[in-house]
Amino acid sequence: MATTKERKPILLDFEKPLVELEQRIEQIRDLAEENDVNVAEQIRQLEIRASQLRKEIFDTLTPAQRLQVARHPRRPSTLDYIQAISDEWVELHGDRATGTDDPAMVGGIARLDGRPVVILGHQKGRDTKDNVARNFGMASPGGYRKAIRLMTHANRFGMPIITFIDTPGAYAGLEAERLGQGEAIAYNLREMFRLDVPILCTVIGEGGSGGALGIGVGDRLLMFEHSVYTVASPEACAAILWKDAGKAAEAAEALKITAPDLLDLGVLDEILPEPSGGAHADPLQAAATLKTALLNHLSMLDALTSQQRRDLRYQKFRAIGKFDEIPA
Repeated sequence: MATTKERKPILLDFEKPLVELEQRIEQIRDLAEENDVNVAEQIRQLEIRASQLRKEIFDTLTPAQRLQVARHPRRPSTLDYIQAISDEWVELHGDRATGTDDPAMVGGIARLDGRPVVILGHQKGRDTKDNVARNFGMASPGGYRKAIRLMTHANRFGMPIITFIDTPGAYAGLEAERLGQGEAIAYNLREMFRLDVPILCTVIGEGGSGGALGIGVGDRLLMFEHSVYTVASPEACAAILWKDAGKAAEAAEALKITAPDLLDLGVLDEILPEPSGGAHADPLQAAATLKTALLNHLSMLDALTSQQRRDLRYQKFRAIGKFDEIPA
């Protein structure tokens, strides 16, 4: 059972007006009970206003605020979604190369609506201790080699591949470089283009740099409404361009990291709506939305031959970054 401290909500700065209104509602309710006064209608009106305010706030988030939501500690993780959408789940471990198992990358065999699939993704922690154990979702070369091992297994047995992207980037430590981080990611990119089975990739939180791409080559790229997908974190971009990480909000705007931006640019195929207040406000509803989308896209991909899927996958990525410049 969770402790009171664990249940304490984690508030983002732009949520303060909403929290103040909700606290006011609770105070009025408590006073009414103490004084035996019927204020049901007033409370109902305030609750309607709170619902409207929540929608207004989350419908007008800036890119920097969406990044805060994407990084929310209570946001559903890969393992949360796997448990919520799968009928069965067997986690598999190890990269069969270095003899290690990277906890920042999880994967295994599951049944999705009765159908065998391979699911894998980045895994962040819930608290500081768990995050340290999972290296904040930043996978090592062993993690990416484990991922491609599972994907090759899926291809051999004709099982669709589902990946969940949620990482600030691949681990960039000296040991990771010594073990071939760049080679491991590049190998995955090449091999994922060759696979015959359907591949569905979903950005569930923060998709950062090559760490995201290492499991991000697929027939469809889906993205939750308040997730972000970026070539570099806004903080890193600001530090590089302006030598000032404090300009991260400005960088987030320029990088076009939000789902609507990326849909307009042709990078992703579908935006998955989140519950009011973000996926962490109602994880089960978010999981239901995700499962429905995955099943719909799998159904469409099943109608294609493996050669058609490979050709479309290739063309999809060739088209990213192509645009026409219209003279002023």
